[in-house]
Amino acid sequence: MNTNSPASSIPRAYVEHVAIWVKDIQWHIRFFHTVCGMTMREVQGTVEDPVQYWTLGGMQFMAKPDHSAPEGRLGHIGVMCEDLEYALQAAQAFGVTEMPQGRNWLRLPDGLAVEFIQASAGTVAQALSINPRA
Repeated sequence: MNTNSPASSIPRAYVEHVAIWVKDIQWHIRFFHTVCGMTMREVQGTVEDPVQYWTLGGMQFMAKPDHSAPEGRLGHIGVMCEDLEYALQAAQAFGVTEMPQGRNWLRLPDGLAVEFIQASAGTVAQALSINPRA
């Protein structure tokens, strides 16, 4: 990979979701719904007793009632890619390691977990074309 090449030749990506361990998942669901208007996109378990809960707006809450450390709350970052194979190949030059979840889950040298996801054609460009401050 040529890191000096123009950015326009590198397939683009965007952060699709951020996964966070939370003690009280229902509190977080209510908070982000009431404050930010984020509604449910998907749930693992039931709405009444979710194990994981994804919002429209990029949040993923993972129930972990016994979590007590102030650090280590971030579960992983989900990145939607125009070209998953390109991203996985390019990542190898950075000393990443594959995680047990699959070849698209990489642990960065500092410990951060990243889930790379293949986007449908045109959706990355569409998402990146939105300027929320315009």
